[in-house]
Amino acid sequence: MGYEGYLSDRMLMSRDAFNRKQIKIKIIEEDERNRDFSKNGDRVLIKKILVIIQHLETEEIEEIELDIEELENRMKKERLFTSSNRWVPRIDINNNFVSGNRHTYLLSDAIALDIVSF
Repeated sequence: MGYEGYLSDRMLMSRDAFNRKQIKIKIIEEDERNRDFSKNGDRVLIKKILVIIQHLETEEIEEIELDIEELENRMKKERLFTSSNRWVPRIDINNNFVSGNRHTYLLSDAIALDIVSF
């Protein structure tokens, strides 16, 4: 693996505050009909993701499939608001994996509903 490959792989991961879990998010389904070419650049609307959580102490890998669209609707119904942002810029997607700086935007509703915990 070259230097560029190493850097790009590190950019796709995020870690929890105690450095016990490492997270990667893979896009399973996106809405091809809804594309945003606004001042924010070329963005894609995400529907489903696969959250890959690696527990660094035990090397155990956990995979959770989340329907972001369904979570957003459930959150609006139960709590009257939603904090997720399903629009992800194309530059933050590499081989169907979302870069680490966008993980909290996609997981905010799942964390609020205690579906994913860190």
